[in-house]
Amino acid sequence: MDRKAVVSLVGAGGKTTAMFRLAEELTSEGWRVVTTTTTMMRREGRCGHTILEAERHVLLEKARRALADFGRITVASGFSQADGKLIGIDPSLVDALVTLAEVDAVIVEADGAKGRSLKAPAPYEPVIPGSTSVLLPVAAADAVGRPLNERFVHRPEIVASLARAKLGQIITPDLVSAVLLHPEGGLKNAPPEARVFPLINKVSYARLESAREIAGALLKSTRVQRVLLCAVAQDDPVKEVWGRVAAIVLAAGGSRRFGSPKQLLPWKGKALLEHVLDRVLDSSVDQVVVVLGHEREAIGALVRDRGVVTVINEDWERGQSGSIRAGLHALRETCDACLFVLADQPHVTPELIDSIVARYRRTLAPIVFPVHRGRRGNPVLFARTLFPELLEMQADQGGRQVMERHENEVETVEVHDPTLFLDIDTVDDYEDAR
Repeated sequence: MDRKAVVSLVGAGGKTTAMFRLAEELTSEGWRVVTTTTTMMRREGRCGHTILEAERHVLLEKARRALADFGRITVASGFSQADGKLIGIDPSLVDALVTLAEVDAVIVEADGAKGRSLKAPAPYEPVIPGSTSVLLPVAAADAVGRPLNERFVHRPEIVASLARAKLGQIITPDLVSAVLLHPEGGLKNAPPEARVFPLINKVSYARLESAREIAGALLKSTRVQRVLLCAVAQDDPVKEVWGRVAAIVLAAGGSRRFGSPKQLLPWKGKALLEHVLDRVLDSSVDQVVVVLGHEREAIGALVRDRGVVTVINEDWERGQSGSIRAGLHALRETCDACLFVLADQPHVTPELIDSIVARYRRTLAPIVFPVHRGRRGNPVLFARTLFPELLEMQADQGGRQVMERHENEVETVEVHDPTLFLDIDTVDDYEDAR
């Protein structure tokens, strides 16, 4: 997140706690942060230094001076004794606050949910400032498995309408994602340029699979950049971060040591490349790119109509780095990370790929790879932050030099079956593998 961000939270299931937790994290990193609301918000100890001021220009000046002393403040236009809540400010005032030189971020609670786990907005909600750069639609994972009624859902009749559901039915991950993605639900009044990061809160071990299902459904929308699986009231608030992960299948080589194209070898009733590609397509990756080179026509015929992107490495004879560059250039801009899969690794499984992706989502480590008794194997995952370094590689380096430079930042997945690492270099390898 860049400085001068305006973060607006909408939805239900822990917005206020999430807002203050984010504010505390940013303040610990030296940011000067304003928390506020454009509706109503409960007042609590975590508000910190609070300014109550109805006069616009006076509030701005008080906020400017207070940030020099406190680093994090809460501002509101007043306080309702009857409700015990802070009264929100006009959204245009948020636009003015973020322009103050003393402000690094403004975080806004932009609607209310009466403590429920899921909600849909009323006609007058949410009140999102036009300067919002990051939108966090929030829902709680504990809504899944509950009945769609007023006990667990704020405005259940609107939720039912948006999700094409019935009142009283059991809430599913698909229902939650449908509400969060709906233009009259979690995306209502979202500024067109705002980046959208849905936050699924109250994620426990027992609720993790449901939260993952919600995240997978949300990422089908191009409007969503990442999905945060959280328990914001806990010491370790972020459990997993779900972004889009691609797989690049490296199938351009000339198989010099083998003597004929390995990609075309028979394997379990199909060509070896087809078999490997089936394994990749059965995994959870969001995009598959196949890099071709040697015998591109014959090998390319194996992957037609498979829903994958094919690219050509014209310099395939010069080594693997050209294939890596070709594959990276073919990735969607929304891709957060990619795995490099070898076309001659017949025992790769969807489970192995998914375990690598899962470790990345838990740790956000820039490099993740499998190991067996200390031995490194493939596929290897690289985060987008390392793509520039991969693009600079030359000749047949693969990703080794990049991995060596970042050896203290890697995460590994322990593999108990060493045959998963088998690749085919010679005829003897092929016969042994069969």
